[in-house]
Amino acid sequence: MSQGPIGIFDSGYGGLTVLKKIVETLPEYDFLYLGDNARSPYGVRSFETIYQYTLQCVHYLFGQGCHLIILACNTASAKALRNIQQLDLPKIDPTKRVLGVIRPTVEVIGNYSKTGHVGILGTTGTISSESYVMEIHKLFPDIEVFQEACPMWTPLVENGELEGAGAAYFVEKNLTHLFAQSDDIDTILLGCTHYPLLLPIIRLFIPNGIKVIAQGDIVAESLKDYLSRHPEIDVRCRKAACLDFHTTGDAQDFDRYGSFFFERALNSQKVEINP
Repeated sequence: MSQGPIGIFDSGYGGLTVLKKIVETLPEYDFLYLGDNARSPYGVRSFETIYQYTLQCVHYLFGQGCHLIILACNTASAKALRNIQQLDLPKIDPTKRVLGVIRPTVEVIGNYSKTGHVGILGTTGTISSESYVMEIHKLFPDIEVFQEACPMWTPLVENGELEGAGAAYFVEKNLTHLFAQSDDIDTILLGCTHYPLLLPIIRLFIPNGIKVIAQGDIVAESLKDYLSRHPEIDVRCRKAACLDFHTTGDAQDFDRYGSFFFERALNSQKVEINP
């Protein structure tokens, strides 16, 4: 049986924050990260475009030998995952798996909130999909969910604009809108993998005692549990502790900006994704 790396996909750099936690949790595994930087950001694109782009990247990672792919992108998880799982995988290869980041996050959200009021911050695509609202209500019907789309946050992070007045302005603006919906929000989920880099600014504009949840640790623990429960998938994942990074954008830019997300030096290669 052939073995391959676990594929980690994101529209840009944000998934590197998830990969970092996954590597810390599962250091013996091989991982191949693909950032679709040439077509990023996904959050403002249509459902059909996000689906097509994500499917093309899934095909690419399967072609690189991956048997398991994690969509470390909330927008792709919200708008493409279900179609890929239900419509495409049976035709591509029913033994392969594509997983997202929304479900494992939702499964533990009820452990954090005491008031039952949870705020979700995400891209326009993630928020408009209502994916978090629907999934949370399935598992925790008593939790009230309040959402705020933050379309400027990802471009700010991707361009390294984290210390200027612009970042503070947009973070304060969106958090003000979120808390205007409910004074009882005690838990905020960062529903985009870019947003952990904005945590120092976010904490400036939220009351003390508010829990802010990033997805990296949650997804890493969920993947570890998944592999232990699915030995038929685990045996197909190569374990030589190798990391590879592919980008559809400029490799030098990816290495420069990506190292900020991954917190170590990167050596990526530029690749083409066939439409």
